[in-house]
This record gives sequence, C-alpha cells and structure tokens, in this order.
Amino acid sequence: MKKIVFKYIIVGFIITVIFPYGCKDSFLNKEPIGVLSESVLMNKAGIDGLLIGAYSLLDGIGANATGSPWNSAATNWVVSDVASDDSHKGSEYGDITDFQLIEAYKTTPVTEPMNEKWTAIYAGVQRANDVLRGLDKVTDNSISDSEATQIIAEAIFLRAVYHLQAVLIWKNVPYIDESITFDAGNYLIPNTTSIWPNIEDDLKYAAGNLTETKSAIGRANSWAAKAFLAKVYLFQHKLEEAKPLLESIIANGVTSSGQKYALAEQFSDNFNPMRQNNSEAVFAVQMTVNDNAPNGLNGRAGDLLNFASSGPANCCGFNQPSFSLVNSFKTDPETGLPLLDTWNNEDVKNDQGIASSSPFTPYEGTLDPRLDYTAGRRGIPYLDWGIMGGAIWIVSQSAMGPYIPIKSVYYQADAATTHQSYQGWATTVSNNYTMIRFADVLLWAAEVEVEIGSLAKAEMYVNEVRQRATNPDTWVHTYIDDNDPLKGFTDTPAANYKIGLYSGQFESNGKDYARKAVRFERKIELAQEGHRFFDLQRYDNGTGYMADVLNAYIQHETNIPGYNFEYMNGAVFTKGKNEIYPIPQAQIDLSVQEGASALTQNPGYN
Repeated sequence: MKKIVFKYIIVGFIITVIFPYGCKDSFLNKEPIGVLSESVLMNKAGIDGLLIGAYSLLDGIGANATGSPWNSAATNWVVSDVASDDSHKGSEYGDITDFQLIEAYKTTPVTEPMNEKWTAIYAGVQRANDVLRGLDKVTDNSISDSEATQIIAEAIFLRAVYHLQAVLIWKNVPYIDESITFDAGNYLIPNTTSIWPNIEDDLKYAAGNLTETKSAIGRANSWAAKAFLAKVYLFQHKLEEAKPLLESIIANGVTSSGQKYALAEQFSDNFNPMRQNNSEAVFAVQMTVNDNAPNGLNGRAGDLLNFASSGPANCCGFNQPSFSLVNSFKTDPETGLPLLDTWNNEDVKNDQGIASSSPFTPYEGTLDPRLDYTAGRRGIPYLDWGIMGGAIWIVSQSAMGPYIPIKSVYYQADAATTHQSYQGWATTVSNNYTMIRFADVLLWAAEVEVEIGSLAKAEMYVNEVRQRATNPDTWVHTYIDDNDPLKGFTDTPAANYKIGLYSGQFESNGKDYARKAVRFERKIELAQEGHRFFDLQRYDNGTGYMADVLNAYIQHETNIPGYNFEYMNGAVFTKGKNEIYPIPQAQIDLSVQEGASALTQNPGYN
C-alpha cells in the first residue's frame, strides 16, 4: 500500500495551511494552500485517499513530522520499553531528559512525549472519522454498497486501534466518533467514562464486516479485527469471551493476503525488512523508504534514535536492552528451560571496564538463541554488520550498559533498498512494525488457558512458540570472515545456545508455575516490541504485581558494579499511579471552557 501520495497532502483536510500573499484584496479569494475541496475528496478516489491518510498515522509520525518523531513512535518504545524492565533510555546523561523522567517513573503532565503521543493518536482518530464523514457526502455513485461497507469497517477498525493505544497509555481518555469534529469541540469531551465498551463495539463491527482478504497487504481484514478484539477482551479480563475467539483465530485465521496464520520460519524473519508481511504478521504498520518522502519519514522514523554509535547508522544509542532483559535469556544447562526464579541472581558476563581493543570472552553459560536477535552483545555477530564491538559501539557504556537493540535494525546487504538518511545524521528503515503477530495470539491463548482452561493446552501453546527457536539453522552463527561479514556465516553457533520444551511441568507444578512460565515466555519472545509495560499493566489488575516487578528491577539495575544509572537512583514505581501516564497538561488546558476543564487529570499527577 503506497502511503506517500496522500500522507502529506491529506493532512490539509484536517489542518489548514495558509501562506501569506501580501496585502492584496485578491488574497481573500484564493483557496488556501494545503486544502482539498470537497469536489476533489467526495468521490471514490478521494475517500480512498482519506482512508490511506488514516492508515498513515499508525506510524505515529504524520502529525509530528517536523518535531521529534521518536516521541510518538508506533513501537511505543519510549512509553513501554524504556518504562518497563526491557530497556534503559540509552545514549548519555542529559540527552533527552524527558526519557530519563519516564524511565525513573517521574513523568509529569508537561513531559513532552505525553502531548506529542496524544496528538498523534487523536489525529489518527480524527482521520478515521473524516473518512466516515466524507463517505456520507459522496453522491456520484462511484462507490458501491459493498465497497462502502469495507471503507466504513476499515475506518472504524482504525478508530478502535487508535483509541486502544490511548486507553492503554492513559486509561481515562475521551472517545471521539464521527459525530464530533474538532470545530464542534472534540477536545471538550470529558474523560470520566470508560471507553472500553466503545472500542469493543467498534472492533465487533469491523470483525463482522471486513472481508478475510484485501487487495492491499497493509489493509485490515476481519481476522486482524478479531485479534484486536481478543486483545481488548484480555485487557478487560474477559477471558471467557477471549478463549473461543483466540481458538478460532489460531485454527482459521489468515493474513490480508490469504496466508494461513503461522509462525514465520525463523524468529528473525519478523524483524527483517526483506521478509516482512509473512504468515506471522496479523497486523503490521507498513513502512517504506526511498519513496520520495522527505527524510524517509514513511519509514520507521520513530525508531531512528535506536542505532548504535558505531555499526549501522552510527547514531544515537537509545533504547538499550537492560541487564535484567539479557539475563532473562539464560537457560537451565540440562533442560534448556528458562530460569523462572533465578534468572536475575547474577548478570550475564559483560565487558564493562574492558577496552574495546582488549580480548573479551562472552558469557559461556547456556542461552536462549533468541537473545542475539534481540540484543547486541560484545563479541557476537550483529546481523551482517560485523562483530559487536563493545564500548566503541555505545555512546556511554558506564551510563547505559553494554547492550544495544537489534529488532529495528536493517541488514547491510539490503541497505540500498531498506534504509534512508534522516536529515543527514540518522536513518529510517523499511522495517514494518507488527502490532500483533501470531506469537502474540498463541501466548494470549496460553494465558487464557492457564486461568480458565487446561494447563496442558497452555503448555502446548508455549511450546509451539519455543519450538521454532530449537532449530539450530535459525540461530546466530559465526562469520566465515570476521573482517568481511558479507561473505556469510559458518555452521558454528555464535554462543552456547540451548533451548528446550516444557514436558508436563505446567500440570505437575500447578497454575502459579504455569502463569509464571507464560508471562516469562512473552517477556523474551516479544522483548523490545512495545508490549512489556502494557503486559505488566494487564497482569497487575490492581494487585500491585507491576510495582513489585519494576521496583525489583530498579533495585537490580542500580546495584550493578561498574555502572551508575544516576537518574534511576531513588526511583520508585508507585502503585496506583505509575501503571498509567498523566494526561498531557496541554490537552487539559485546551479543554477549559468557562473556567472548567473537560479533562480530568489521572490520580497522583495533580
């Protein structure tokens, strides 16, 4: 699906852009630049353009193209990865201090990413509603009834997805439908009523009306809507409703191109721009580069800070995997299973204090092979870019740790078609962001089975996810020539990988063990994909679980010899507050009418 045609033009339908012509009366008779008239828009081509414009904001960037695109990234790496136990904000002290506040659970209503994320999400809602409003004005019979049904269902699907992002981040947010435009005061809608029923109803409509397949890969089909509906059920703890829906998705679901849902052949395929839109992609935000968009902004611009200071892109070093995340990939040397209780007792060997030119032997214990497609480690091949060079690849190792992210990085061999320069100092890539992949669905199903179904079936789903990683052909291997990684790889694994399957432990050890195992599997399978903070939020459900996990994480990361995560000293995750974020003050101010604001601040942030 091409995005460039409408991405920057259609914004004029929402935001009027006027350039001065000087002091002439004729100016009053000129149509403002950037505005498309209804005669252009209210036909089949125009409505499809509006719909493409609504899809385009899924990348989080369109409403913030000239600002700081990382603040509203589709991947939610700032508000989920950095705010969880997945990542440190990275780079060095003082570089984007707003991220430091978020990581230390000191976010305030004026922390910049809050307003930029809100703006991006509700711009997406507005564009989806523009499609529905526009469709009502088409009178030339260019759109058939069946086509209109698909257009409506796709727009309502997108509206639900945008609102879902908002409710996960802030919980107490307004629901805006097509009956309320900005001019009519959509910013005056209060946030005191739960919008879960609205999101649920929108997804039910989309699931019931969308077709199974689409002519354009990036379009939502009925199965994508059902998967999002299952997610909504899970976050409302409606497990009885989620269970049959997940079972149907697993048994019968297909991608928008008609592929039966299945795990991709290799774990790494999900993060390779050349192998995207595969059978595992339930719904993906489409990214493109080298398509005439300025600075590659149709690519994954929200993640452009997340490249090492050496190696590919030579950028900024943000979103660095935490010690706790890397430790999570340790396995039992006998069974290859995760160390569910002792994983964080000691750290995987790292190169702190060792010069990059000095010899270094990586950790020799057994590891889950998915680690080295998740975090770059000293001495291990980093895709096809070369041996990860330790401190020389990192902006400030003593401040942010020895690991770098991988999942948003492109391959050197494909660089000509998968990356584009951003303002000459960073890069964007054509690596899609998969909002839901089939592994998500399987692990959601396992989660439900633990609580209201069969522990044996839950174990089966977890093993299906783990099984893929047991194939040695899919592991990271050593280079044929360390000095020329493009020559390819040997058959020798790059580390001491060992991964095994569960064999009855769920039933023999009981529900608490099974629950822990499922949650741990999501942690390592989906690491640094923007889910962890929200998964912890769902697991918590008022129990204090999230606070327990993240305060233990703070304690661990701030007591590692040789590191000084200065801004985390004294950090505390506060139960009943930090599970959600503050409503942006700018939005509260905008909602003031007759001295009272329509929006109410979240608890603890006043």
